[in-house]
Amino acid sequence: MTLDVQFKLKSNPLYIKYLHENSYWYKYLNRNPKIFDEFINEVKSSYKLRTTDKINKALSTFEMISNIMSSLK
Repeated sequence: MTLDVQFKLKSNPLYIKYLHENSYWYKYLNRNPKIFDEFINEVKSSYKLRTTDKINKALSTFEMISNIMSSLK
């Protein structure tokens, strides 16, 4: 694994956690460091860190609060 990829991995604890849970990525990143962007996308989709996931979470929270407020009336 290149030093650049190692530094990127160690800079984010979520990357390390994901690597421990999905160790096959060690092999992929060792063989082809250019797929690091794919790794990041998979981490974001797995931990729901994408922008769309955040928007959906905010909308569901807003919907839950509005339901609670309407039931209190």
